[in-house]
Amino acid sequence: MKIKFLSTALLLLTVSFSGVSLAESESHMAITKSLKSVFPGTAPTEISPSPMAGVSEVLIGPRLFYITNDGKYLLQGSLIEIATRKDISEERRNGIRQSAIDELGEENMIVFPAKDSRHTISVFTDIDCGYCRKLHDEIDQYNANGITVRYLAFPRSGIGAPSYDKAVSVWCEKDRLAAMTRAKSGENLPKADCKNPVKEEYELGQMIGVQGTPAIVLEDGTMLPGYIPAAKLAAALDKGV
Repeated sequence: MKIKFLSTALLLLTVSFSGVSLAESESHMAITKSLKSVFPGTAPTEISPSPMAGVSEVLIGPRLFYITNDGKYLLQGSLIEIATRKDISEERRNGIRQSAIDELGEENMIVFPAKDSRHTISVFTDIDCGYCRKLHDEIDQYNANGITVRYLAFPRSGIGAPSYDKAVSVWCEKDRLAAMTRAKSGENLPKADCKNPVKEEYELGQMIGVQGTPAIVLEDGTMLPGYIPAAKLAAALDKGV
């Protein structure tokens, strides 16, 4: 009995000093145990209270889930605040999305910088995508409007597909900006292989919800699907939209 009492006291002290209540600690353990059955070998990155009673917000990398504190039920989708019609989940996803992209680092992107940059967009792109090519046809206009464009590879057909190999070949060129422009114009670059971030970028795109290309991610993490003319996007960004 004495040993059991001491163990319980030690647990309470540990929880107290960590700033997590005993109830929260127990729910975290239940959630973690439950997730192991759904995502074997994967541990939650973060577990925190959600606005909904009895439910926790769980991050696994940049993916957002809601799980009941007893670990029995997992919810996927958006949490909407009825009074304001605000999509709470999308606001969270925006921040998570941008953090994940920034963590990748510009050194792993193909960046077309604006001389007088006012805005930076991150674009998940496919070499063979028609609207991706249309966007790139206006790359000079984006830059002239103060928009720096950071390209991340998202070959829609998947890893090992021809568009994937083309993205790798662009990365392996000495002048990646020129290579991207040549590839987007339909030129077949010599097939090459080197250390590259294409697979990592493709998988990141999948995790943060990219479903088609181009997918434009703004500085606050908002994701806009599809091609947007340079002048129209610049006007919206300047207005803070």
